[in-house]
Amino acid sequence: MNSLLGIKVEQSQKFLENGLRIPVTKLKVGGNVVAGIKTLDKHSYSAIQLGFGGTKPPFKFLREIRIADGNSSLPDKGEMLKATSLFKPGDVINATGISKGKGYAGVVKRHHFKGGPRTHGQSDRERAPGAIGSTTTPGRVYRGKRMAGRMGHERITIKNLEVVSVDDDFMLVKGLVPGGKNSLLMLKKVGEDKKFVPIHTETQSIPQKETETQKEVKGNAS
Repeated sequence: MNSLLGIKVEQSQKFLENGLRIPVTKLKVGGNVVAGIKTLDKHSYSAIQLGFGGTKPPFKFLREIRIADGNSSLPDKGEMLKATSLFKPGDVINATGISKGKGYAGVVKRHHFKGGPRTHGQSDRERAPGAIGSTTTPGRVYRGKRMAGRMGHERITIKNLEVVSVDDDFMLVKGLVPGGKNSLLMLKKVGEDKKFVPIHTETQSIPQKETETQKEVKGNAS
C-alpha cells in the first residue's frame, strides 16, 4: 500500500527551520476505510477498494487502488487505514484530482497564445487564434489543433509534492494540488527527499510564578 484518499481543505503558508517561506496545502486524510479486497485467485488481479467520507457504506467516495500481484500483506476488510503508517515528513508524493472548471475560454487564456499584432490596422485581432488550416493540402484541420473550447475540469496529476507534516487526520504538503476545496485527491508515495528541511514550530514559554524571595528582592530594590 502506497496510496490514500484525501480531501483538499485549504491553502496556507509555513516557514521552514532555515527561514524559507513555502506554500502549503492542508489535506484531510483521516477516514480511509478498506471497503473491499480483490485477489489474484478470485478476480485475476490484486487491488484494494478504499471508501472515504463515512465509517461504513454507503461511502461518499469509493476508489480502487491496484497493488502488486502476490502481495501477502493486505489489510483486512473494514480496517481503518492511518496516514502515519504510510506517509512521513520528507516523503515525495503525486496528487491526482479533477482541476477547477473554467468554462469556455479563448486561445489566449486556454493555451497562452500571444495574439495578433496591434498595428497595421489589426485592431480587432489582439486575442484571435490566427489560421487553423493548411489550404488545399491536407484541406482540413488537424486533430488536436489548439483552439478555443472548454477549459479545466480534467484529471490532473501534480508530481513530486513534499510532505511537510502528517498525523492521523490531516497532512500538509508543500505546493498546490488540483481542484477546489472539498475535492477528492488520490495521494501516492513515489519517493523520499534526502535533503528534507522540517517546518519551524513555535514554542511558547510559560511564565513562572515569582517566589517570595524574588518579591522581597524587588521590594528592597524599589
